[in-house]
Amino acid sequence: MYRRLLLALSLLACTASSPAQLRADEAVYELRAPGEANATARDRASHNVGSQHGDQTRPALSTDVLAVPASIPSTVRPSTLLVPTGGTGIIPPSSAPDNVGAFRFICMPGQISYDDPIVYPNQPGRSHLHQWYGNTAANAASTYASLRTSGDSTCMNVLNRSAYWMPAMLDGKGHVVRPDYVTIYYKRFPAISPECRKIAARGCTDLPRGLRMIFGYDMITHQANRNAAYFNCDGPGATPGHYATITEAAKNCPAGARLGAVIAAPNCWDGTRLDSPNHRDHLAFGSYGQTGVLRCPSTHPYVIPSFTLGAWYSVDEARADSWYLSSDEMPGMERMPAGSTFHADWFGAWDDQVMTAWTENCINKMLNCSTGELGDGRQMKQVGEFAWKTPRRLVPIPPRPAATAP
Repeated sequence: MYRRLLLALSLLACTASSPAQLRADEAVYELRAPGEANATARDRASHNVGSQHGDQTRPALSTDVLAVPASIPSTVRPSTLLVPTGGTGIIPPSSAPDNVGAFRFICMPGQISYDDPIVYPNQPGRSHLHQWYGNTAANAASTYASLRTSGDSTCMNVLNRSAYWMPAMLDGKGHVVRPDYVTIYYKRFPAISPECRKIAARGCTDLPRGLRMIFGYDMITHQANRNAAYFNCDGPGATPGHYATITEAAKNCPAGARLGAVIAAPNCWDGTRLDSPNHRDHLAFGSYGQTGVLRCPSTHPYVIPSFTLGAWYSVDEARADSWYLSSDEMPGMERMPAGSTFHADWFGAWDDQVMTAWTENCINKMLNCSTGELGDGRQMKQVGEFAWKTPRRLVPIPPRPAATAP
């Protein structure tokens, strides 16, 4: 018997998908535990979580990052962390009638800290509180080289040492609410698809090594792409939907259900920069504009595999009405509507061989790859603990360490 979990993970209109690409499998699709996949091919009181040091002032802008870092092999042989898909090496099915390739996997929640290596590099304790996924050693000092050579991974195994992070979810009662699990779903048209050149002048390309980004609500300009992030609810008694705030979702998310925070990364790249001064401008979302045809801005002539991240949190008898994100409450500011500052960060540090495999097979061959399948008869091996429910759901908000001055 297989346990199955239905998740609402809708693709977003602002991403690289056109309406013709959307199918029921992407609005509600089946996710299986790694082992199962093998068997089947407000209290209003402040908790002082916003930064006292930097978040309420504009951080110093960094510079463009242009040099692609040299390839750094994994510290373990990739072959030891790959297993035959389904035990026999089966190939995932085609995504048809969809016309994008998909690569999916599940992450467990990792560390929580007041660090952000993109906005405040080498300044520990300067950011608002973050919940991390992926590389367990990621911190304020992280670089592409350090991510590739240190830390475990909560995303199946160390072949994906990328770091993913977002504001911590708080219950308004002094606790961080840790998600049960996180779903991550990369997608893009195959490189040979004529849609690539329709969307972007230079077509589709692979994710560049060492790319990093921030997407979602902009804590500096206070602007957000409202179509790129939303909240949802799934499970017994849930009323699924695309809710703008946690408060709206909580009304439709009773005890026993899961509240989801879903956000999509941009899909258009300028082809030159791995980072930009505000950590956003080197990437952009495609839009439909007045023509109704999805296009990248002329300044961003490449389509890259973009990903959607969904963090799913169990709701108990206390419900989620008082929940909010750490970035919603900053010193000297009134608390923003719960969840309205939702954003996320990513610092890529995939094993080159593995990223090439899922790009060439799952994406370019338009396959429907789940649970870390690489599309060539292999899949990433689940290493470490896996559970549909996190064993430590509520943890006390940690004290803030002394921040390092810039």
